[in-house]
Amino acid sequence: MTDSGIYAISIISENRLGVLRDIANVLVSHNANVLMIQQSIIANGPQRGMAYAYFEFEGPGDPGKLVADLVLLPSIHDVTMYQPFSRIFGQRVIIIGGGAQVAQVAMGAVNEADRHNIRGERISVDTIPLVGEADLSVAVDAVARLPRASILVLAGSLMGGKVSEAVDRVRSAGIPVIALKMAGSVPAHADLVVTDPIQAGVFAVMHVSSKAVFDIERVRGREF
Repeated sequence: MTDSGIYAISIISENRLGVLRDIANVLVSHNANVLMIQQSIIANGPQRGMAYAYFEFEGPGDPGKLVADLVLLPSIHDVTMYQPFSRIFGQRVIIIGGGAQVAQVAMGAVNEADRHNIRGERISVDTIPLVGEADLSVAVDAVARLPRASILVLAGSLMGGKVSEAVDRVRSAGIPVIALKMAGSVPAHADLVVTDPIQAGVFAVMHVSSKAVFDIERVRGREF
């Protein structure tokens, strides 16, 4: 199953040295360019203790043959093909900050995303209520490592210091940042400052939508 030539598979295998190398060799032999990989050890059920790996990749001429070759590896127990996450969940709007403000931003984002998703888009909204400079800065930094994260909204009453430094790093990774109007230095580091939390959520979704006309680049540095 593809989304613009992207394929996704999950693999259950023995948990031993060299399995990932063997899988990589098969992918390379089919000219598959890996876009994302997640690995874990199965903790429960009849396959407990076995390794689980999820890959998204592009490029193979015959993905069915690639799967068949993976199944032939002696360490592989199961290979299943899926639609990629980009097709299922699409682009992600990340909202971080105080619980009350996060809830209001999420309200605007979810309602706006619903308008676009019923037209065929896939925009998902992820939230995490957090307080404290240390926890907030670590969470903001992690946004750049989240798959499909497309925009960050910081929702709170006071943010600055290490959080502002993390905002700069996220923006340098190509992810725009919207901040609510708040005390602290974060608003000066954000791409856009919005007073109304519901409107902030709407702006975030409109920016990542392929059908909306709003572009944060056109209003960068402004306050609404």
